[in-house]
Amino acid sequence: MSINFTCKAFGKWILAGEHAVLRGVPALVFPIQSRNLELSYSQSDSPLELRLIGDHGKDLQLLVWGVLEKACELKRISRGDLKGTLLLESSIPVGAGMGASAALCVALTRWLGFLGYVKEEEYYEFARTLENLFHGESSGVDIAVALSGEGLYFIRNGERKPLQTAWQPHWYISYSGKRGVTVDAVNKVKDLLLKNPSLGEKIDAKMGKAVEIAERALKMDAKEGLPVLAEAIDLAGQCFDQWSLNEGAPAKHIEWLREQGALAVKPTGSGGGGYVLSLWDREPSAEVLEKLIPC
Repeated sequence: MSINFTCKAFGKWILAGEHAVLRGVPALVFPIQSRNLELSYSQSDSPLELRLIGDHGKDLQLLVWGVLEKACELKRISRGDLKGTLLLESSIPVGAGMGASAALCVALTRWLGFLGYVKEEEYYEFARTLENLFHGESSGVDIAVALSGEGLYFIRNGERKPLQTAWQPHWYISYSGKRGVTVDAVNKVKDLLLKNPSLGEKIDAKMGKAVEIAERALKMDAKEGLPVLAEAIDLAGQCFDQWSLNEGAPAKHIEWLREQGALAVKPTGSGGGGYVLSLWDREPSAEVLEKLIPC
């Protein structure tokens, strides 16, 4: 079977800006090269067949058809017009805040672009609309990094520029021990904003400050930048505490990382579970390192 089209979309982690990005605060987001989704397509006259492989390929089983149905609806495509074999190989866990849904939406958008249904200049907005299926309201930050494959300074409905970093921190992500549900976390933050708008605005402003400090830290040299970056990560982590998105298993995992010597720790993504980011002054011990994924 000859392959006619392939593309790859990366998972992601967020340094700072989560949740507040929906309300115009910038976010700093990076791809995880080691966690990605690869799509391969072989044309034929047979009805569309889906094959799922990889560590987390099967996790996409229920998601793919829903996204395809939405894509067909948006572009007025008959499902019967889609033919051939789609092979999806994924190493991105689903429901972990690592951008699995965005990677899927971007890969399927690129494939539909190859078939002539979506123009390249439409990719971002089309994929973001598809991702609304998962988040209710997608900020587009995960979509942007999945499309670009590089670190980004991102503002919703605004600026998106590559992040320039002057040094390479020792930073890692690791699983908190609890699955995170993005839409639940988003709704929890929105509920707080409705009940206490002034507090909600203060937390958003604090997250904005964390973004500003983190961006500045990455432009310094390593020695000067490390304590400044730790300050930014701690500040962003305080926002998750105030949103009550650090409780239970994530809090225990964060405490464990601090006990092992992490300088600063925060959830990455929506919080309430999923993955957390940790910053270190040197590479952790081998025993700790086997539980971490390099950023």
